[in-house]
Amino acid sequence: MIKQSFSPIIGKEPTMLILGSLPGDLSIKMNQYYAHPRNRFWQLMFKIFNRNYSEDYAGRVQLIKENNIVLWDVTYAAIREGSMDSNIKDEVLNQIQELLDEYQTINKILFNGKKSEQLFMKNFEKNPSIRYFSLPSTSPANAKFSTEDLIKLWREAINC
Repeated sequence: MIKQSFSPIIGKEPTMLILGSLPGDLSIKMNQYYAHPRNRFWQLMFKIFNRNYSEDYAGRVQLIKENNIVLWDVTYAAIREGSMDSNIKDEVLNQIQELLDEYQTINKILFNGKKSEQLFMKNFEKNPSIRYFSLPSTSPANAKFSTEDLIKLWREAINC
């Protein structure tokens, strides 16, 4: 039941850090960020960056890198039954402060859902030179928001 995150995907000169909480079971099995076919993260990214959608994971990674993004999770490892954020327990955190120290070009952090924001705010100090955006989760469990609503909110945060 111990689940573990992946290494970050890091663009050349990252200006933005997108943080999830912890990969879901299918993502862990596939060793890919946001691998669940109903997770809307990749749809949003391709739409926001005006690219043709691709199922190819190497192309997805390239999209992140080309747009100077770091994609990571707040949690390095945790006990969790299933894939729900609400089941995360006894988390061990990723070294986010070290990443921010290394990549001082990052001026924006986007939280993919409330759990990633809560974990970050509980465990890390806010940096006054970084802007923080709490965004609705792209998870299929978040049926409250349509894909169009998610694109609008995520686009605003990415482009501001």
